[in-house]
Amino acid sequence: MSTEEFDYNLPNELIAQTPLKERTNSRLLVMNKLNGEIEHKHFTDIIDYLNKGDVLVLNDTKVIPARLFGTKDDTGAQIEILLLKKLENDKWVCLSRPFKRLHIGTKITFENILNCEVIEKREEGMVVVKFFYEGIFLNILDELGNMPLPPYIHETLDDKNRYQTVYAKNIGSAAAPTAGLHFTEELLNKLKEKGIIITSVTLHVGLGTFRPVEVSDVKKHKMHSEVYEMNNEAAIILNEAKKDGRRIIAVGTTSTRTLETIMKEYGEFKSCSGSTDIFIYPGFEFKAIDGLITNFHLPKSTLIMLVSAFSKKDYILKAYEDAVKNRYRFFSFGDAMFIL
Repeated sequence: MSTEEFDYNLPNELIAQTPLKERTNSRLLVMNKLNGEIEHKHFTDIIDYLNKGDVLVLNDTKVIPARLFGTKDDTGAQIEILLLKKLENDKWVCLSRPFKRLHIGTKITFENILNCEVIEKREEGMVVVKFFYEGIFLNILDELGNMPLPPYIHETLDDKNRYQTVYAKNIGSAAAPTAGLHFTEELLNKLKEKGIIITSVTLHVGLGTFRPVEVSDVKKHKMHSEVYEMNNEAAIILNEAKKDGRRIIAVGTTSTRTLETIMKEYGEFKSCSGSTDIFIYPGFEFKAIDGLITNFHLPKSTLIMLVSAFSKKDYILKAYEDAVKNRYRFFSFGDAMFIL
């Protein structure tokens, strides 16, 4: 299976640079995963496709302002780091740029408020740093840090909360679970009033989700691990839905990967936490979800491979072609797709 099979043509002007004024104003492409039939709707119409008793699964991770800009103490050179994964004792795994300028022992200062030292160099631009500071680390990040917007977004984000879901609560992500950005409290309440059950899991989005596929053979790509958690309440709700034959709808690829990881590991949903490097591509047997709400993903990415696995690659690429023709907005701040 070649990575090139998941390519498609996307004009640059269709890459959404800023969020819409109203979250629910996004468009919604609804696709039947069995035959590829397509309907063009608006996101608020999603309520018409969900039934009483369906379980909607959100990823309640919260993005930290994880991008920091500092200077090397010895040369004054500009350094950028992106916090990916918290370790113990104020140590973090980070992406760094420029990677070649950093060595074990390199010290970096961020506006004289925060300092760090490189204690380990890894592959693919990653380093482990230890931070030194006074006060509360997350408060310092709020003051100094920038939201870790993807590299294809070139506009400044005026409101940090727009790269955050309205239900975000568990701090730890280096990127937003963007399918959830379309929901408002009002829409979620309307869904509850219809009898749709809403529950949450947590997957802290890290390198595994947005690292590009750099091998030609899909099966040779290695995902980086990301931390997930499911509580007992969610496990009970989801197991009851499975038992009753009710639909489980994942909001986003991160929720999907969490649910499928747990089902693959335990054969049922259960209260648990751990790390997952699950890589879902065509041929994968889904055991957890019955529907998927997602955004439009980058060509040749692991995410377009995941949605292709949930339906058929030809159907997905045809839907993307249709979305381009109808001028949908793509990627993190773009429009949505519902596959069911």
